[in-house]
Amino acid sequence: MSGFWILRVAGATGFGALGWVLGGLLYGLLPSESRFPPWIWDMGMALAGWLFGFMATPILVVQPWRRGVGHLTSLSGATLLSAALGLLAGLILAALLSIPLYRLPGWLSWGVPVLVSAFLGISGLMLGLLRRRDVHAVFPALAEPGQASSGSRGGAILVDTSAIIDGRIADVTSSGFLDGTLIVPRFVLDELRHIADSGDALRRNRGRRGLEVLGRLRRDPKVTLEVLDVGVSPGNEVDSQLVQMARSMKCSILTTDYNLNRVAELQGVTVLNVNELANALKSIVLPGEEMRVNIVQEGKELGQGVAYLDDGTMVVVEGGRRYINAYHDVIVTRVLQTAAGRIIFSQPKAG
Repeated sequence: MSGFWILRVAGATGFGALGWVLGGLLYGLLPSESRFPPWIWDMGMALAGWLFGFMATPILVVQPWRRGVGHLTSLSGATLLSAALGLLAGLILAALLSIPLYRLPGWLSWGVPVLVSAFLGISGLMLGLLRRRDVHAVFPALAEPGQASSGSRGGAILVDTSAIIDGRIADVTSSGFLDGTLIVPRFVLDELRHIADSGDALRRNRGRRGLEVLGRLRRDPKVTLEVLDVGVSPGNEVDSQLVQMARSMKCSILTTDYNLNRVAELQGVTVLNVNELANALKSIVLPGEEMRVNIVQEGKELGQGVAYLDDGTMVVVEGGRRYINAYHDVIVTRVLQTAAGRIIFSQPKAG
C-alpha cells in the first residue's frame, strides 16, 4: 500500500474515532423518550466520521503535506540552517524571559509564556531567514540551489569597489539589463570608506562618488541590494577575498578592474566587466566609412590629430593636426581592438 493510501486510511480512522466520541456525547443530549439504542448513535457517527475522513484527508492532510515537503526540498541548506538557528535562539530567549512569568495567577501562568515563546520563536525564525546569506558565507558547502557560477540572471552578483566607483552600474541596473541581487560585502564598504576619507583630493572624490552610487542603488526600487556582513580574513587582500567568496557562493563578480578580471577567470569565476560591456555596445564602423569628428588634440605621431566619439572611442586622424579644435570629415582606414578599448584610424577627406 502506498503512502498516500496509508495516510488516507489513517485519516479516515481518526475521524471515525472522533465520530464515535461525538455519537456518545449526542446520545446524552437527546431526550430520553426519543433515544435510540446507544450503539446505533456510536456506529452511525463513527461511519459518518470515517467516510468524511476518507474523502477529506487528501485535501486536509495529503496536499498540504506534499506542498510543505516540496517547499522544504527547494530550500538550500543555508536557509534551513539559518532558520533553525534563529528559531532556537528565539525559543531560548523566550524560556529565559518566561521564568518569572510562571508566577502569574491563574491561566496567565501558562498563557503568557506561550505567547512570549510564540512571538520570540517566530521573530527568531524571520531574523534567521533574513541573515541566511551570512550563514552561507560561513558554511560555503551549503550553497543556494540553482545558483550557477554565471549567477547574473536572477542570482547573486558580488560587487567590487571599482564597479561602484565607476558609477555606470547604477545606469545598467536601473535599465533592467542586469538581473539579480547585488551583494556588497562589508569589506568592500570599508575599502570605499577609506578611499572617501583619503587625504588625496582625487581619491576622496572617487570614494564619495562611490558612496553616492550606493545610495542611488539603495533608493532604486528596481534594484535589489544587500550588504553582506563579512570581513577580510587574516592574510587575504580584498580582491582575493572577493574571488574566494564568489567561488564559495557560486556567483559572479561585477567589476571594472582588469587584474581582478583575469585572476577571477583563472579560478573559474564568472566576471561581469562593465568596460567589456561598454566596448561591446560601442558603434561598429568599417574601413571606408565616412564620419564627421571634432579633432581636439595632437596624436603621438607627427602630424596626427585625435578625436573622440560620443561613446568615448578614440579616433586617430592621420595628418589631422592642422584641423585641431575644428570639425572635419574623415574616412576610416582601419579599426584596432585593444585591451583598453577600440581605436579607429582615419584620414581627412579630400576636398
